[in-house]
Amino acid sequence: MSIPVILSILWVFAATVTAMLPMRHQYVPGVILLLAAPVLIVWMGALHGWWLAVLGLAAFVSMMRNPLRYLYRRARGERPELPK
Repeated sequence: MSIPVILSILWVFAATVTAMLPMRHQYVPGVILLLAAPVLIVWMGALHGWWLAVLGLAAFVSMMRNPLRYLYRRARGERPELPK
């Protein structure tokens, strides 16, 4: 197994553990995971092919849909409400 695949597996476990934390403790690890995912996806796609990068992107968007939706709304100038 290559390094990006191993790191991607660890990323999934870290995201799962982060999702189990109370909401107020999810922000810092969530941002780190949100920033690390595109790097891992591109690295894995460059090493193993674009189809694997597309699958990784689909999984990433599925797992991080709420933070991505929040960032999209902030980019459009809206003020979305944060969960408590």
